[in-house]
Amino acid sequence: MNKSRGRPRGNPPTRELIVEAARGLFLQHGYRGTTVRAIAAEAGVDSALISYHFGSKQGLFGVVTQVQCARSLALAPALAGDPAGLPDRLLRAVTDLWDDTAFNELAVQNEDVMRVFREYLDQEVLARIAEYLGGPDATERAAAAVTVIGGLIFTRYLNPLPTLARPTSAEIRRILAPTLRAALQPRTRHGLAPRRPPAGAIGARRP
Repeated sequence: MNKSRGRPRGNPPTRELIVEAARGLFLQHGYRGTTVRAIAAEAGVDSALISYHFGSKQGLFGVVTQVQCARSLALAPALAGDPAGLPDRLLRAVTDLWDDTAFNELAVQNEDVMRVFREYLDQEVLARIAEYLGGPDATERAAAAVTVIGGLIFTRYLNPLPTLARPTSAEIRRILAPTLRAALQPRTRHGLAPRRPPAGAIGARRP
């Protein structure tokens, strides 16, 4: 059966059709196993409408799960700068966007939603950070970074601990920046790459 392109008319609205179709497919097949084409086919719409309404599969996933992980981990700006500033950009991406998210706490109690969210962190976020980092230890470093980021999201936003709910976002970024920076630091065969001591420091090598 031929489907007409463009925005279909009638009820229910196209956006709701897509969300309902995507919800079932994400829970059944997971984030990675669900394609834009499959969602469009299930909803009976053209796949271009998913980009029109949600921007991408990540954007649609955020709406479907009500976790807003696609917005909270808006990686494109964070991965656009120099490596030295990556920890600060990642933390700001998380705090700026999660601070504006009206999260539905029922999602935390839904193991299927949390399973898909964990899969998203593992297969989408971790993979993109590893690609940005490059090198033989990129996946290991990205995994360490996602551990820090995921811990921040869960303990401050999804299921907040009182201790982490009180500080401002700026304070949280200041506290976690050294940890995330260490997680992203290149490894050597014996652990983290050694830091060069500042000029004039005791024990610094002289040329």
